[in-house]
Amino acid sequence: MAEMTPYELLGGAGVVRYLTDRFYDIMDSDPAVVKLRQMHPDKLEGSREKLYMFLSGWLGGPALYMEAFGHPRLRMRHLPFAVDRQMRDEWMYCMRLAVNELIVEDELKAKLIDAFHNTADFMRNQPE
Repeated sequence: MAEMTPYELLGGAGVVRYLTDRFYDIMDSDPAVVKLRQMHPDKLEGSREKLYMFLSGWLGGPALYMEAFGHPRLRMRHLPFAVDRQMRDEWMYCMRLAVNELIVEDELKAKLIDAFHNTADFMRNQPE
């Protein structure tokens, strides 16, 4: 039997949507990430949808983002934004809180946090 993808282990589309929404709810309300919030548009619907679509495929589910927009090219798409350690850490703060609220299985939680951190760190485009 094939190993389950993180998408399947999480429970599919509804859970990925919830994770995405919690991430943006935290980012939109927590004063600890005000600089990250300022980098985003006032209305977050488009950002929410794109992250949901990206995470769907990134976690091993339907490749919604690629079907709609082509290859994610994450670094290239983030070049217009100054992504430094602080931005990475603020992004991870939101994602870590969302993951911790949603996932109870420690091994899956640790793997996801590690994978999210590696991806967020890869987005950095400012000298430190």
